[in-house]
Amino acid sequence: MDKKVIFITGATGGLGSAMVKHFEKQDVRLALHTFQQEPFDVSCEHAWFKADLRDENQISGLIATVLANFGKVDVLINNAGISRNGMSWKLAPAAFHEVIAVNLTAPFLLSHGLIPSMRSNNYGRIINISSVVAQTGVPGTVAYAASKAGILGMTKTIAKELAAQPITCNALALGYFDRGMISEISEEVRDQIIAQIPKNKLGGVETILSAIDWLLQNSCDYVTGQTISLNGGLYT
Repeated sequence: MDKKVIFITGATGGLGSAMVKHFEKQDVRLALHTFQQEPFDVSCEHAWFKADLRDENQISGLIATVLANFGKVDVLINNAGISRNGMSWKLAPAAFHEVIAVNLTAPFLLSHGLIPSMRSNNYGRIINISSVVAQTGVPGTVAYAASKAGILGMTKTIAKELAAQPITCNALALGYFDRGMISEISEEVRDQIIAQIPKNKLGGVETILSAIDWLLQNSCDYVTGQTISLNGGLYT
């Protein structure tokens, strides 16, 4: 049987690189996206692809190149994300549009471009990375919150559109973890965040990887359209 092809966007980031190292231990092939960061070494059966997810034409080219190289995509993990912080009346509209482009429009375009192949192959898993910020709201994150809330609505709709086939679409709404954007926050703010989390600690990336592994199991084909919250009790 052909190995599953897993396509991960933002694969050089904190969470993305953890996904890569995790899946390298499994019998799969990886299509790995990066943009500004340099890719790291992976085995020869995996491959890196560079694209600016703010650019629709580059996304189209990315999809075509991945399919040309691998022949299919079984699993799409929309992991790439950016944040531009500012109060809603101060944030530049250009910054808002940039966040929406990367965090919401790009996952739509990637899903739009790969779903036909999944339908032809009669199999697919789409996992969208959202955030607790979409569920609670946080001052200064209007663009990020809007983009991640949009992901939740898109996930539910795509799941229903594909429910008649063995293709699922789910979202992980992440709380505060020890990888990724938390590295951009000062230690003082990080301590304030931790104080609000009932578990009183940042999450470990293993929780996210275990949730993804679970969603990829064949026995989880009945799980679709769900927002799976991983947040240490911060939002219930």
